[in-house]
Amino acid sequence: MLGMNGTKLLIDISLPLKDPVPIFALVLFIILLAPIILRKFRIPSIIGLILAGMLIGDHGFKIIEKGSIDLFGKAGLLYIMFLAGLELDMTEFRKNQHRSLVFGAFTFFIPLVLGFVICHYLLHFNFMATLLVSSMFSTHTLVAYPLASRLGITRNEAVTVAVGGTIITDTAVLLILAVITGAAAGNLNQQFWIRLGVSLTVFAAIVLWIMPMIGRWFFKKIKDDKTSHFIFVLGMVFLAAFLAEMAGVEGIIGAFLAGLALNQLIPHTSPLMNRIEFTGNALFIPFFLISVGMLVDLRVLLRGPEALMIAGVLTVMALVSKYLAATFTQLVFKYTLPQRHVIFGLSSAHAAATIAIILIGFNMGIINENVLNGTVILILITCLVGSFVTESAGRKLAIIEADKQPEADLVTERMLIPIANPDKMEAMLDFAVMIKDPNAKTPVYPLAVVQDDEEAKARMTQTNRMMEAVVAHAAATESKVQVVTRIDLNVSDGIARASKELGITDVIIGWTDKTSATDRIFGSIFGSTLDNVLQSVWENLYVCDFSFPLNATRRIVLVLPRNAEYEIGFAHYMQKMFLLSKQVGGKLMIYCEGATQKFTEELVRNLKQTVDIGFKLWHDLVDLPALAYETTRNDLLIVVAARKGTLSYRPSLEGLASRISKYFANNNVILIYPEQTEIEYMEPGIQPEDLTLRPIQEQLANLSKLGRAMKKIFRRK
Repeated sequence: MLGMNGTKLLIDISLPLKDPVPIFALVLFIILLAPIILRKFRIPSIIGLILAGMLIGDHGFKIIEKGSIDLFGKAGLLYIMFLAGLELDMTEFRKNQHRSLVFGAFTFFIPLVLGFVICHYLLHFNFMATLLVSSMFSTHTLVAYPLASRLGITRNEAVTVAVGGTIITDTAVLLILAVITGAAAGNLNQQFWIRLGVSLTVFAAIVLWIMPMIGRWFFKKIKDDKTSHFIFVLGMVFLAAFLAEMAGVEGIIGAFLAGLALNQLIPHTSPLMNRIEFTGNALFIPFFLISVGMLVDLRVLLRGPEALMIAGVLTVMALVSKYLAATFTQLVFKYTLPQRHVIFGLSSAHAAATIAIILIGFNMGIINENVLNGTVILILITCLVGSFVTESAGRKLAIIEADKQPEADLVTERMLIPIANPDKMEAMLDFAVMIKDPNAKTPVYPLAVVQDDEEAKARMTQTNRMMEAVVAHAAATESKVQVVTRIDLNVSDGIARASKELGITDVIIGWTDKTSATDRIFGSIFGSTLDNVLQSVWENLYVCDFSFPLNATRRIVLVLPRNAEYEIGFAHYMQKMFLLSKQVGGKLMIYCEGATQKFTEELVRNLKQTVDIGFKLWHDLVDLPALAYETTRNDLLIVVAARKGTLSYRPSLEGLASRISKYFANNNVILIYPEQTEIEYMEPGIQPEDLTLRPIQEQLANLSKLGRAMKKIFRRK
């Protein structure tokens, strides 16, 4: 193209646009402006992107050349399926897998049977065309899933069931498509079935078994390169999609299974998860929605009554059959009305797999142009209906979920993280975010204590730089932090004073050297810093040593001493363990005595926790060699210790740190010291199991008051 002075322009801006620079710029502005404009009219942003695709596409104003964004569109579809698998609560998914199977059966067979009747007896299609079109009714695309994710209802049972059912019905439909294409090509023989079965088995084994092993190894070896983590995940997603296509099914199946495979390796509160969601929602998924809109051609409605009738019949059939499937699922499992509508909204949209099936049938001559055009109209209407229904019902469901949340504790949760070693900073902050109550509005408090001496001023400069890195890492997880820096006589006094001033409930400190029994935290000040902290900080204390990232954890081994259930902080730190188990995706295996097991099981029922949990009878913490034999290097070992004189304290807890160092040098290890009131010594001869919890707490409170009174007397003297 020539400019005004006759020179050749470097960029061709003639319509339709062919140069990637203006195409990319235009699409980005659509992604930016369409949701902002339509939000004023209370229209879901998804619909705005689809309508924008209609306007700029080959069937609209022909602003963008056909096929110019197909690469990003296909990537966006795979990304939606990957996020659906990645955001699943695997414990909830396993618990409700039979419900997903039931919904998958309903949403597959009801549209298939009704569609077969309509296509054969009303539209008079031949057998092959009838089977192809009726199977198209059974498939659906999770176009509205980003809306459910934005509303925070992805862990609701209705969403979990809808996602699980999507994979079941899409897999079944795509297998039927493979059979139809094989039959049309004359290859439907014994060799075809053997090849399909073997390829699918090998594909599933690679994605669900080998990929998690590779991922766990990669995250352990490459600890600090965040960019490499993100690229590795993207590579696994598209590799799984490619393997699925090689196995004879669509790539969306591979992307979803990749999400399931990496689910346990990517905690939902991690910086990596935040980057994955951000990239998908900002770039890939909007490109896919725009590409869907570019397929729609409204002019087909003007091509005669036959095209209009076929488009109307196909659209009504698609919506009615999916609504019936959602209704039957609601009746069987007694779901609420908003849950039924959410299931319908998520499963009613037809897009990617639908157009793939119809295009294959059209190219092979199984269906004619009227069916192809009617399917395009079906895609537009079902995407609009699915988005509106999911947005409306999802808001109602989110309000119901919020009302079900337990009332907040009278004591506001506040977490303090004393940091001295920059190398341990990220791991400790990630752990704090994992166990933090998602409903708590308070920030996490990173603390830097500088010893008050001649070099304090110089060390303050270094400390401020370290805390800037803390803030930057927290920003990557979208977590609120409030940095605290103080000068004090020593580290333990600084931690104790900060805990009291900030009203801290949980203190997370680093265990920098497991090889030393007396000098374990922050270096040597005077004696053992940990011992000094234990004598002055009475909140829940977590002493952490992380050799590798927590997302590589396969199992959490929690060891509870006798009478652990009688400690004041028991219920609090157990809730943290439940949260941690969900975040790392590992089974929580509790080693304890029978009485503690019964108490813990009752606690799980009362809190209505959905957690993969197991128990094993364990009587003595001295037998660490036997425990080491039962654990692997990928297990996270958590041992609940006790301060001297408390209810669960035993002489066997003496020297526990050095023994753990000996047998678990290669494991991630956490020591927990439960919350106590000050000076909780029991009278000789009293057995905790003979007392109820309330009298014990009253007695300890009285002892605490007596201790404080005695302190005042001695100070006066």
